[in-house]
Amino acid sequence: MIKKHLLIILLLQSTLITGFAQDSLSVNRSPQAFETIHSGTFNGRQISYKALVKETFLTNKKGEITASMWSTSYLKENSDHKKRPVTFIFNGGPGSASIWLHIGFFGPKVVKVDSEAKQDDGAAPFEFVDNKQALLDITDLVFIDPIGTGFSKVIGKGKNEEYWGLVEDAESISQFIRLWLKDHKRWQAPKFLAGESFGTTRAAKVAEVLEEGGQHVALNGIILISQALDYQGSSSWQDNLISNFTYLPSMALTARYHGKAGEGKSIEEFAQEARTFAYEQYLPSLFKGELQSASEKEEIAEKLSYFTGLEKDYILRSDNQILMHRFKKELLRQEGKAIGTLDGRFAAVETDQVAEGPVLGDPSDYMTEAAYSAVFNQYLLDDLQVKLDQPYLSSNSAIGSSWRWRPVPDGAYWEPSYVSTARSLSEVMHRNTALKVMVANGYYDLITPFFDAEYTFARHDFPQERIEMKYYEAGHMMYNRQEDFDALARDIRAFLEKLIP
Repeated sequence: MIKKHLLIILLLQSTLITGFAQDSLSVNRSPQAFETIHSGTFNGRQISYKALVKETFLTNKKGEITASMWSTSYLKENSDHKKRPVTFIFNGGPGSASIWLHIGFFGPKVVKVDSEAKQDDGAAPFEFVDNKQALLDITDLVFIDPIGTGFSKVIGKGKNEEYWGLVEDAESISQFIRLWLKDHKRWQAPKFLAGESFGTTRAAKVAEVLEEGGQHVALNGIILISQALDYQGSSSWQDNLISNFTYLPSMALTARYHGKAGEGKSIEEFAQEARTFAYEQYLPSLFKGELQSASEKEEIAEKLSYFTGLEKDYILRSDNQILMHRFKKELLRQEGKAIGTLDGRFAAVETDQVAEGPVLGDPSDYMTEAAYSAVFNQYLLDDLQVKLDQPYLSSNSAIGSSWRWRPVPDGAYWEPSYVSTARSLSEVMHRNTALKVMVANGYYDLITPFFDAEYTFARHDFPQERIEMKYYEAGHMMYNRQEDFDALARDIRAFLEKLIP
């Protein structure tokens, strides 16, 4: 669902469907690894560290090798490694590699795109700088590429369907984490997960699966960046009334950013005003539907126009329900522009001025993706010295179309419903009373709205005292804005330091 970057590497469709050419059914080789030594200054401390780009073989219940999962680990040298904290990091999709969090925020080097969301990233060369705020002074970092992304693929007797699913994916990531802990002797180390977008859906499920299988792994903390635990609140579809409610404050703040609403009010003031309206007036109106009088509908339309900057007549014709793909086109229609999905600050001129929704795609995606692609591929060659013939798939669109969302085993009764791992995470937190969660929200995120995070964590019996909500003035990848990069780095560091003995 989320972070559908259609990027970089053009492959034949047959290659995309299989991921890569599958290794022979009999795997008669050792896992590959590329190791380099580096040093850098992080949080004012000079750190020597090892970078390990490594292949890990995953196996089925018969012990047969079925997949090759690749990861990049940054390991501080000369440390008490047995108790050294470790953070496992992944992105979302499903179908996205860990490149975005790797060189966008957490890694020792990061790419820089236009912080103010005004300029396209253009063409090479791109800016790639040392990340002096990286967390290597307090935790080792492990970036995981799920099967079908990065260099990871099925091999031996493996099949894509054994990995491309909500439960299957969590089981494979959990297997990798256990193997990594064994190989690096880290069972006694404080352990953290950090996920973005669908990666937060994954993190909740992985936390649950890590409690199973006879090798219980208890986590110290989870960092959810642009959370997507309950998809009802982040699926702007017709007849999904909850999504109209959860998206409204993000629409309001995005309209304010583009000068269409909220004049003279701070972002916090306007956000709170939108929250209050959403709970006290908009939600009851949505559920009353045709039981409302014409004057009641008109009153709500007037308020929606005030918050979204859209014409009242347009809102009434929309039955007071503004779908997000329409809002992205309608807000700046008179200027011929559509705004971004991942980040509503972005806006780009469209080739079709009368279409219902954006036709060129997401400007907050295509105005930044070239930089990420070029920089990371060069980084693999120069700094990490990875020598592989196969391409690095930062995104694989075949995965999303083949993904198995079914949360129960085949043969068990199940009816289609909105994807949700919120209850899974809540139950994990009740079983592990030391586990704390930080939720990072972008005000201009138009795919996983901040108000949905609030709505999600207010339900499902989450222990409220162990949830930290943080807000930033950018979008889904809030770290693309320098001020938010700095704030997010401070917030995550403070969160981890409280949980590291």
